[in-house]
Order: sequence, then C-alpha cells, then structure tokens
Amino acid sequence: MAKAPTHRIERDSMGELQVPADALWGAQTQRAIDNFHISGQPMHAGLVRALALVKAAAAQSNADLGHLDARRATAIASAATRIAAGEYAEQFPVDRYQTGSGTSTNMNVNEVIAHLASTTRLQVHPNDHVNLGQSSNDTIPSAIRVATVLAVQNALLPDLGNLRRTIRARARRLRGVAKTGRTHLMDAMPITFGQEFQAWAAQLDSAEARLKDTLQRVRRLPIGGTAVGTGINADPRFGGKLARALSRQASTRFVQADNLFEGIAAQDDLVELSGQLNALAVALMKIANDLRWMNAGPLAGLGEIALPALQPGSSIMPGKVNPVIPEAAAMVCAQVMGLHAANTVAGQSGNFQLNVMLPLLGCNLLDACDLLCGAMQALDADAVGGLAVRKEVVGQALARNPILVTALNPVIGYEKAAEIAKRAYAEGRPVLDVALEDSGLGEAELQRLLDPARLTKGGIAGT
Repeated sequence: MAKAPTHRIERDSMGELQVPADALWGAQTQRAIDNFHISGQPMHAGLVRALALVKAAAAQSNADLGHLDARRATAIASAATRIAAGEYAEQFPVDRYQTGSGTSTNMNVNEVIAHLASTTRLQVHPNDHVNLGQSSNDTIPSAIRVATVLAVQNALLPDLGNLRRTIRARARRLRGVAKTGRTHLMDAMPITFGQEFQAWAAQLDSAEARLKDTLQRVRRLPIGGTAVGTGINADPRFGGKLARALSRQASTRFVQADNLFEGIAAQDDLVELSGQLNALAVALMKIANDLRWMNAGPLAGLGEIALPALQPGSSIMPGKVNPVIPEAAAMVCAQVMGLHAANTVAGQSGNFQLNVMLPLLGCNLLDACDLLCGAMQALDADAVGGLAVRKEVVGQALARNPILVTALNPVIGYEKAAEIAKRAYAEGRPVLDVALEDSGLGEAELQRLLDPARLTKGGIAGT
C-alpha cells in the first residue's frame, strides 16, 4: 500500500516549492517559514485574529460595493470569522521577526482563508479575492490597532478595574488604621493605610484615563490607503465601509483615518499606547514594591503587613516565605518597560511611506497587555486581596516615631521641636514622654497635638 504523500507542490510568482500536505497555507507562507528561522515565536495570536476580522469586513465591503461576487464574499467571510474565533491557530507559524511590513503574515492569513473558502466549484485566490482592495501596508497596521484596542478594552481595563476595586475595598476597611509614613524610606508624619491604598487606586484611575484617551487615536485605521497611502486599487469608499463593518463585528468603534499616509508611514499613536502601558507598569511596580517593603521581615524588617504565604521561600532555610507575587509583578513591569524601549525604536523606523517594524510593534504591544493582565490578576487575588495588617507592630513603631514632633512646630517652634525629636530618638523613648519633660506643655494638650489619627487629617496644630 502506497504511503500518503507528505508534501504537495504550490506555486507563486517566484515559482514552485513544496508545502506540507496537511498545511492550509500556500507558497508565499512557505517561503516565509523557510526564510525566517529566528525566534521560534509565531505572530501573536491576537494580531492574527484581528487581521482575520479585517479580512471578513473587507470581503463584505467589497461585495457591497460590487467588486466581489456574493458567493466568494460569503465564503471568505465565513473562513475569516472562524479564524478570528481562534480556529486553525496552528496554521499561522510564520516567525514574528519577519519582513518589516508584516507581508508574510498578511499572505499567511490570505492563503489559509483562500484554502478554506475554496471548493471544487468555487476557487478563491489569496491575492485577487481575499486581499482585494488591500495591501499588507494598510492591513497590518490596521490589524495592530484593532488587536490592541480589543486587548486593552476587553482584558486590560477590566483587570485594572478589578484590582482597583480590591484596593479601594481594603482602603475602606483600613481607613482608621494609622501608621508611620515614610519619605526617602525614612520615618515621616503619620498616614493611614486607607490613605496609602487610596493613592494606589488613584494611580490606577489615572492610568485608565490615559489609556482611554489614547484609544481614541488608536481607533483610526489606515485601511484603504493600500501600498503607500494613495489608495491605489481600492474603491475610495472601501476604507470607510470596512471600518463600519469591522465596528459591527468587533462591537466597538473603528473609523478610517483622516490621513492614510500617516497611519501607514508613522505609528505615533501606537507608541503613545506603548507609553501608557509603560506608565501603568510604573504604577504597578510602585504598588508591588510598597507591598514588598511593608511585608519585609517579618522580624528584622518593617513587618507592617503579612502577605499570603503561598509557597516555601528557600531551598535551604526552613520556614522562609517570600513575597512572590509582588516580585513576579515587578518582573512583569520591568519587561513591559523594556518592550516600550523597543517600541520607541520601532515607531521611529518609518522611512518615507512605510514603517518597517510593524510585526515587532504589534507583538510587543499585545505581549505587554498580556503580561500586565496577568500581573494585575495575581496582585488582586494573591496579594492585596489577602494581606493582613500587623496592627501591634504598626502601633509600636508609630508611638516611637520622633517625627510626630512636627505637629508641635507651630506651638513651640522648629528648633525646640528638633531638640525633642533628637532626644527621643537617641534615648529610644516615645516622643510624648520627652515632650512632657522639655516642651512646657501639659499632658492633655500633648496627647491631643501628637494624636497620630488626628495628624493624618492634616491642618495646623493648636487650631
């Protein structure tokens, strides 16, 4: 019995070559597979799915405009929709480090859709039909924008919102618990845990506002510009119609860019989005490191909180438990910051009418979104949500804090207050005890002036 063939012959404008018999792609994809043995990382799945959405909307739009027959349009749209839903993911193996326009991935998607849409009675061509009215130069930057809008809107912002709600809930429960504030990592005036946590929540508020503002610009697609922005071989109505069809499919708003040349040659809006993801990483690293510092010890460090004990912390020191979730989150943030540096270089790599680092920019943005989502989910569930305040430790440190004497400045003057603070620190005594001896003020007044809870509310002592 003869063995089934392992390969078939496919053809493109450069000639014939062998393609695996079970592959849905064609010759142009196979050339890219053969050429790019670089990272072993395929194009981000979110970008492939977004490109498939673009192809489905393109087929519908071309049919509506009378440039594509209804049978082919329906077949193309059906195949593209299945790809957009996550089917056939193994059919998109082209390395993400490829031609800078993303042409290899555009043709990979075109060829797989054409293969799926074709029957013995209906031949669908990857260039003439699936890619009708398009170029890699406008479909790839459009797909990057679609993919990143969906990633931020449908995953990143919900995860950000969940973490913020958890932080705010903890802040409300701890609004009356005062602790030692710190500036320069040194003891400072009192603050409540509620105030400290609300500052984190406010950082996330600001991050969300910045992201939403940036998405207004990322929603503008250069589709219809084709090769260089002039729209050669595309109906002038095609880009706007496609954006409207895509909006319906994706259940979110996209529009055709006012200037198609900008959206193909320059990726400034995507670099802006990268910057907002970078800023979110900065906020999350602040939160993660604050948690690590507050958890430090628990005996020889601050020991203000106890994070959930999730796993043994040492292969040699029994009983050691480490702040693994904040550490993992901090590493995510460092990686996102590095991706932003790469995105900055990618964004300025537009020479004349085309940016030539589109695959890098698209994959980095989506990788950053994935990483930040994972970090926020972990911080939410396994750090902020489960931490416990060690109130006895916090209270003892607060009572010994000589900086409380700052509240006496308006009453006894800075110099006298400094003397009391230095003596309290040198003798390891509560500032109240030393102030009773040196300030000339009575105990009742000092207790009122130095009350940590009162001091967290600000204002001028003695009024």
